Amino acid sequence: MSAGIGKAMNTFEHDHVFLGADHQRNERRIWLVIALTAVMMVAEIAAGTVYGSMALVADGWHMSTHASALLISALAYLFARRQARNPRFTFGTGKLGDLAGFASAIVLALIALLMAWESWLRLSNPVPIGFAQAIAVAVIGLAVNLVSAWLLSGRGHTAHGNHAHHHHHGHGDHAHHAKPGDNNIRAAYLHVIADALTSVLAIAALTLGSLYGWLWLDPLMGIVGGLVIANWSWSLLKSAGSVLLDVVPHGETLPKEIREAIETEEDRITDLHVWQVGPGHHAAIVAVVTSEPREPAFYKGRLSALTELSHVTVEVTRAA
Repeated sequence: MSAGIGKAMNTFEHDHVFLGADHQRNERRIWLVIALTAVMMVAEIAAGTVYGSMALVADGWHMSTHASALLISALAYLFARRQARNPRFTFGTGKLGDLAGFASAIVLALIALLMAWESWLRLSNPVPIGFAQAIAVAVIGLAVNLVSAWLLSGRGHTAHGNHAHHHHHGHGDHAHHAKPGDNNIRAAYLHVIADALTSVLAIAALTLGSLYGWLWLDPLMGIVGGLVIANWSWSLLKSAGSVLLDVVPHGETLPKEIREAIETEEDRITDLHVWQVGPGHHAAIVAVVTSEPREPAFYKGRLSALTELSHVTVEVTRAA
């Protein structure tokens, strides 16, 4: 290979790292929440065993399922980061978060189903409740979940720390402003919020139950919580599933913006494919038919202002 060809190839070669702008920070947050949840889980199971509290032991094991669900998100971040430059992933590993989010949504749906089923059984066959102990457990659970939710929400941080290395092929380097759209961190956040909602409903039901003897209120709140969590699960399933199937979401203006940037009296787009390859990253294949053909780089230049476009392929055909 001549030196000239080698230099030209180095100029045009690029990687396909399409991780979200906050990938590493989100990964750290989730591991921190898992550690917090695991400590509380061990403490509750140990205390429940020592003091003979079934409520504490049950909540401890419940937290273990919660930690397992969060582990899906954490491992997805880890794998996506480690395999980001693996050439076998031809469009990078940016969608792994959406795959994890989809899996987490299914787990969330199962939790909602189990909550509703257990609550229905309790409603059919009421059992005595140790109100003071149960309220104490719910308050501890709520405190842990509120801290976890605060950690996952990223309060006090800007949206642009720890950027992944972004490429806007064929139209130079631009500041990248990632839109919200990381279904992996959203899934982890929903798991924590779902747990917090369960604790709030439990505290309300148990407090009223202890005051008025309404044993039926606790399982009824469980059914309400199950329905709310099922709704969140469905929303996450649709969002993550759409990314996995390359669906252009409602309200997405990028295809229209591409047409507006490219099309003129001479140039017409005859085929356009736009899809998400990672949080805040999109790829596009643009087929242009024109009476005055130019190099693909010319048309890529017209798209330079669209910073969401991280990978663009342009095909130019002379009009017949």
